[in-house]
Formats: sequence, C-alpha cells, structure tokens
Amino acid sequence: MSGNRVEKLTEELTLPVVNELNIELVDIEYKKEGSHWYLRIYIDKPGGVTIDDCQAVSEKVSDLLDQVDPIPHSYILEVSSPGLDRVLKKDSDFERYKGSKIDISLYRPVNGKKKYTGELLELAEDKLYIRDKDKVLSFDRSDIAVVRLAVEF
Repeated sequence: MSGNRVEKLTEELTLPVVNELNIELVDIEYKKEGSHWYLRIYIDKPGGVTIDDCQAVSEKVSDLLDQVDPIPHSYILEVSSPGLDRVLKKDSDFERYKGSKIDISLYRPVNGKKKYTGELLELAEDKLYIRDKDKVLSFDRSDIAVVRLAVEF
C-alpha cells in the first residue's frame, strides 16, 4: 500500500477517535527513516495536548489499525503534538493563524532568497500574503515547500 493510501486510511480511522475526544487531527505522516517505517499522527487542542491525550488516541487508533491491517511490514506508531513550530498545510490552518509570525521555505529562490519570515496576512486564490517589516509579499502556493509557525525566544 502506498504512503498516501496509508495516510488516507489512517485519517479515516483517526477522525472519529479524535472527534470523540474533542481533539483536532493536524497531520499524518507515513515514511521510512533509516531502516524503520514511522506512522505519525499529530494532534492538537486548545491549550495543547497532554500525554494522556496522545496515549488515548494511540491506543484506539492502534486497535483499529490492527483490525484493518493495511501495512504489510512492521512500523512505529507515534502520536504527538505538532509542536511550537507546527507546519501549516490546510486552508483552515492559515485562517486560524492569521496575524501570527511564520517562516516560509520555498522550492526555488524568489528575489534571491528561499526563506522568508513575516506576519501571516492571508491565503487567497492559492497565494500566501505576509507582511515583512513594512512591505507585503506574496508567494504562489505551488512555490512553497513548507510554512511553519515561527518560534520566538
């Protein structure tokens, strides 16, 4: 089963579990790192998730995955918070974090740079708009490799 199919099936199995627990499903990753396969489920809720939240989701989803058995080899299931520097992927992520400081990495340089930081203004018509100091910049969504919440110390 391809990685995308595993992620999609895992999402279908996970959504009812997280909805029942009033937790948001942020993202699912299925990938090989070194000699191990990882199935990662990222969850969040207002105020942040606890270890108990991660354990509850892990146990319930693990049982469901054991029943369906979509992965023909061994893998490691991880359930965690997306972290302070969470990746923004869905349109709802961009809406929720308007006004937040974000870091953008591009596939290729724009004006000689592949990385930008600024205030998230909006995502509209597949363009991402940020305020960088006193100017507004826009990036085509197709040119963006990753957008993360910026972590400031």
